[in-house]
Amino acid sequence: MLAAKPRLGTRGKPLETRAAILRAAVREFADQGMAGARTDAIARAAGVNKALLYYYFKDKEKLFGAALDHVFSQLSERLAKVLASDLGPREKIRAYVGAHFDFIASHLHYRGLVQGEIARSGHGSPHLQRIAKRCFYPLFSGLAEVIREGIAAGEFRAVDPLHFIPSMVAVVVFYFTNAPVMQAVMGQDFLSPEHLAAHRDAVLDFVSAALFRQPQSEGPRA
Repeated sequence: MLAAKPRLGTRGKPLETRAAILRAAVREFADQGMAGARTDAIARAAGVNKALLYYYFKDKEKLFGAALDHVFSQLSERLAKVLASDLGPREKIRAYVGAHFDFIASHLHYRGLVQGEIARSGHGSPHLQRIAKRCFYPLFSGLAEVIREGIAAGEFRAVDPLHFIPSMVAVVVFYFTNAPVMQAVMGQDFLSPEHLAAHRDAVLDFVSAALFRQPQSEGPRA
């Protein structure tokens, strides 16, 4: 007689069970914040009991940290692939900005998690330093190298990466954080596919205009 296969919600399928808990945790923390999120709601959405949830994650803070790591790792992996590509400086910057925009647009819960953690960081976050070291610093270093390469090749303006990169990231991120305000003001859904596509083009145009050297126009002919 064949032994019964382990079910999700038991310790017999650790990878699947852990992944299900993380998916549910991302949604709950994004919607309710760290303070308002309930572990019983996460366990119920994941199809496990609370005892099993605490078997995989010691407490709510550990689970929140794991949810942050899960989301930021996905973003970091996607953007790191762009930086590792064989594209030239101009194409690489545009591909990076586009990939960043697309990730946020397609991961609705990312915005709630990020905003909540940034707001909480002013009161002391146990996770921000770890995430910065694992995700933000490698991406920043890679972007800075691309910018320096573009400047040396005469393709980019002589900008300081320390200041340009945060501004470039802000251009991408602010649209999503400000979308509810714009919707209230304009009465339009700024997260609709049409608005997202149009704003993606606008962001790429804005970054290109701010960074890329334009070809010198010919002077007046005699």
